[in-house]
Amino acid sequence: MFGKKKTSPQIDKEQLELIENAQRRVKQKKRLYVHFVIFLIGAVFLILANTVLGIGQDFTILNINWFVYAILAWLFLFIYHFVNVFITNKFMGKDWEKQQLDKLVEKQKKRIAELQAKVDQQHTVIPASATSNEKKKKRNLTIIVAAGEDNAIGKDNDLIWHLSDDLKRFKKLTSGHYIIMGRKTFESFPKPLPNRTHVVISRQKDYVAPSGVIVVNSMEDALDAARHDDQPFIIGGGEIYKQSMTLADTLELTRVHSTFPLADTYFPEVDLNQWTEVSRIKHEADAKHEFAFSFVTYVKK
Repeated sequence: MFGKKKTSPQIDKEQLELIENAQRRVKQKKRLYVHFVIFLIGAVFLILANTVLGIGQDFTILNINWFVYAILAWLFLFIYHFVNVFITNKFMGKDWEKQQLDKLVEKQKKRIAELQAKVDQQHTVIPASATSNEKKKKRNLTIIVAAGEDNAIGKDNDLIWHLSDDLKRFKKLTSGHYIIMGRKTFESFPKPLPNRTHVVISRQKDYVAPSGVIVVNSMEDALDAARHDDQPFIIGGGEIYKQSMTLADTLELTRVHSTFPLADTYFPEVDLNQWTEVSRIKHEADAKHEFAFSFVTYVKK
């Protein structure tokens, strides 16, 4: 989950015009009040200059005292600014500015809603339960085992037979995957199997395994450790097979066509009410294989 550059919605021409107009009106209003104060002070100065100090009383234009022209000019400017400050701004003052702001907010809300709708269409929200089910469907937990007709799988923590093609098939299927096993099964290997990630289930809290081997204390923890593998394999032994029979999706069984009375470890009976056979390949006994056997694939119903 990787960072992406965030982008914000662009302000369109109409929105920009509303903002600039509102800012312009605020500046204009301040400027008008300043001018009004200046002209008011100027008018008071003219009155005082003419009546108190007598300045300009002898100066006339067309027999009209210049003071009259000054008063008329001031009156015109006063009326002009009075209209702009007190009348125009009545319609384009705070109420007008609030109206523009509300309009801008509504415009922005509409834009955000449109963008959110596009995002929702592109990234459909998947319920947590659906996501969980999808993950379960993607993972194909597979049991792989070789068992005799009597379900014997070993004696003294070792195989009872040596079937070359079965070992090759085991390597081909499990290579590149997580392999989940019990401690005794792991200890039966001379060394960890190459190109596979070993997950060892042990009740011993202080069990130490070679570097790269994952040690857990339960099947649940083992499956969690292998959660990134789309097809982890259960490879034994007997108790681990029993725990995983209800959890597995696929069973890759090498059925050895013989019985082994001396065995001490057995695979659970395959309940055909729960499993469907989808593939079977038979191999006859030969120089490299003491027993006849079949590769049988079952899938959970």
